[in-house]
Amino acid sequence: MAQKNIGIIGVGAYLPEKVVTNFDFEKIIDTSDEWIRTRTGIEERRFATENQATSDLGAEAAKKALENAGISADEIDMIILATATPDYLVQNTACIIQELIGAKNAGAIDVNAACSGFVYGLALAKGMVASGINKKVLVIGAEVFSRIVDMEDRNTCVLFGDGAAAAIVTEVECGTGIISEFLGAEADKTGSLRTIAGGSKVPLTREALDKKENFIQMKGQDVFKFAVKALPKATLEALDKASMKASDIDMVIPHQANVRIIEAASKRLEIPIERFYLNLNKYGNTSSASIGIALFEAWEKGLIKKGDVIALTGFGAGLTYASVIIKWSY
Repeated sequence: MAQKNIGIIGVGAYLPEKVVTNFDFEKIIDTSDEWIRTRTGIEERRFATENQATSDLGAEAAKKALENAGISADEIDMIILATATPDYLVQNTACIIQELIGAKNAGAIDVNAACSGFVYGLALAKGMVASGINKKVLVIGAEVFSRIVDMEDRNTCVLFGDGAAAAIVTEVECGTGIISEFLGAEADKTGSLRTIAGGSKVPLTREALDKKENFIQMKGQDVFKFAVKALPKATLEALDKASMKASDIDMVIPHQANVRIIEAASKRLEIPIERFYLNLNKYGNTSSASIGIALFEAWEKGLIKKGDVIALTGFGAGLTYASVIIKWSY
């Protein structure tokens, strides 16, 4: 049986209209625009409105990807939603999106690999199509992180934003598509990035709420140390599987968390920073959505063209890290 070429035929993204700048945070916590920009590279981010959930953002991004791919929702036979902020703890958010977009013929699953989720989703989608289980898979990364950050904790609240992105994965032209993938993980024994309460280990009790354990907690230095190693490692592992070198990459689209992490990865990979696509200054860290949003923007601006080799690389809570190498199909 001939090997299938599997790649992306359409991408989309959605960002809420509400813009929250660093100057807005100056009014509510002890911080400054200069402090945030110099340490993270972030200038503003988007927050969902009160009536918008993760499913709403994900559905809008999915509709855009379907439009750009030129296909209808009923052609999708699987939906993979990457998110760490589902609508409900028990009810598959991908199923809610299925209803919102009218994908009546699709299966639906949620995947939580935090900020690596979109890349994990692409790798899973490739495997599903390659095996013959599915033909067209809709991969979505969507988050409403503004609901799980403590707006009094300046170490976390200034970092995150809300948004969604989507991609259609299916068979593509010979010689293009997802060339290789690497999915990695290591147990976060110290709790460097997690929301403690709300699961089976620590139920959401009044005591947990009083301790603000329903909000995300982060040990910034621990996350930074992990990220500066994990991002280049994931990229190099995927390149090795593809028998390629870093110099073969036309563009790196990394998880948009912190400009200093990306600059460190640029040096380790010996890939000029100019070949990294950055938009974290506008949107902050949108977790599972960040790589997909950046991919959509780069494509929409004409910075990615058919035949270009791109690396999508992420790291996140878990701890997880992942990368896919793609030869762009359209």
